Amino acid sequence: MRLRLLFLCILLLILPRTPIAQAGPPFLTDDPEPVPFRHYEAYFFSTLDRTAYQSQGDAPAVEFNMGAIPNLQLHAIVPMSYYFPSPGPSASGLGDIELGVKYRFIQETKYRPQIGTFPLLLAPSGCASRGLGNGRLSAKLPLWAQKSWGKWTSYGGGGFVFNPALGMRNYVFGGILVQRELTKKLILGGELFDQGTSSGNSLPGTRQSTVLNAGGYYNFTPKFSLLFSAGHSIQGEAHAVAYLGLYWTWGSRDVSL
Repeated sequence: MRLRLLFLCILLLILPRTPIAQAGPPFLTDDPEPVPFRHYEAYFFSTLDRTAYQSQGDAPAVEFNMGAIPNLQLHAIVPMSYYFPSPGPSASGLGDIELGVKYRFIQETKYRPQIGTFPLLLAPSGCASRGLGNGRLSAKLPLWAQKSWGKWTSYGGGGFVFNPALGMRNYVFGGILVQRELTKKLILGGELFDQGTSSGNSLPGTRQSTVLNAGGYYNFTPKFSLLFSAGHSIQGEAHAVAYLGLYWTWGSRDVSL
């Protein structure tokens, strides 16, 4: 695991990178760039994470981000989650609500990447006994970096998840993404994302996995986009993952406001 994270960090330092309109969703790897001050983002999306033993995810879910002050973003996700084990009873309903703050503390220059952190809390609002939640408050503490050249961009990093829920354990994660603006409307990219084992009992769906994921954005307008990605594990436990969503952005400079 340590060797994989070291490899991801080396990739982060040597690959070409650039800032493009959206980052983070629809990918697993996030970025350090907050929503601009007095601007807002909304996502309406669904996700899938399927293994040989179960399928789970969110459908639908709503994400809202707000540029509260310069270089600081407030974040929330309210999901309707589903859980389809094989075998066993399926379940759907409110999942765990995610709350966070993204803060960029180093600005990007010609030779230096921008760097920030995005701590997240996962509130136990979903029913854990039905597979719709964690059962206890958990936290994610990452560090992300991003740099740009021309039409290329890359961002990545990693961090720790602290999970005190019964049968679960703390773990590390890391990712690196490269994407390119093909046209003003279409941006495509790919990522490598590694997540450690999250259960002390190595339950199905919780074991270490490295996922290769591809996707992008199609911008209908500068403020409205379709986001999509799909991928599969290349090492560790077998996972198939997918994301599909719609994205809106608006702010104080809009004429309509």
